[in-house]
Amino acid sequence: MNLEIQIKVLEHGRGLALPEYMTEGASGVDLRAANTQPITIRPQQISLIPTGICLAIPIGYEAQVRPRSGLASKHGLTVLNAPGTIDADYRGEIKVIVINLGDKDYIVQRSERIAQMVFCSVTRVNFRLAENLSKTIRGEEGFGHTG
Repeated sequence: MNLEIQIKVLEHGRGLALPEYMTEGASGVDLRAANTQPITIRPQQISLIPTGICLAIPIGYEAQVRPRSGLASKHGLTVLNAPGTIDADYRGEIKVIVINLGDKDYIVQRSERIAQMVFCSVTRVNFRLAENLSKTIRGEEGFGHTG
């Protein structure tokens, strides 16, 4: 199934490739950095990376911003709030919250593929108060309950 998403390119995003799937089987589109100057992210530092785009995501969907595995494994760069959620009613610029968990400075260059974005359907729920919940084998056992 293909979903149509309207995209607006901001001034500082002009000239960059639009988000795209890099392979036929890819789940996410790559997001590119729309910084006008290189951004140095020091170890343990957080940086907000602009992408220069805004989206009109249809109601019933969300976009999730996730790390790129190559940046994570080679440089320790990851998306801090992974997955970051972009709600259907948000129309501002997509920005990526990146943290450098590596031991060296990382310099983000303009047009670099900085993160990936996956579109997912969203189910809205209604809550109903209950005195008791249905029983399961696990019950109330929490973290590490299986050993």
